[in-house]
Amino acid sequence: MKKISQKVFRQKLLAKREQVLSALGMKFDTLARMGRVAEEDQAQVTHDEFVSLHLNNLDYEELRLVEEALDRLDSGNYGICLACEEPIPPKRLHALSWARYCVRCEEEMGAARVCSG
Repeated sequence: MKKISQKVFRQKLLAKREQVLSALGMKFDTLARMGRVAEEDQAQVTHDEFVSLHLNNLDYEELRLVEEALDRLDSGNYGICLACEEPIPPKRLHALSWARYCVRCEEEMGAARVCSG
């Protein structure tokens, strides 16, 4: 991958990492500010905490994928599909800079998960 492309993708990945970390921080601050609530409001608070934890899990997964992509950039394997080892098209990387698989392999893996699940 060209040096200029690596720089562009590194900037995109670092920006995404900051965005996810910032969102996680805001969610924790919001929960901390809620403090004690009336008993009749506890069900809503419990539901909100459940939703927040689920969203945090999604954010942590996205953060993990971004960190893995940065590692691949450092090791020289960025932009190579982890399944077929073919280059991932730049258009896909611009849309999803932490992509691990080309579209074909991603679709095949998704179909396999649906069939086995």
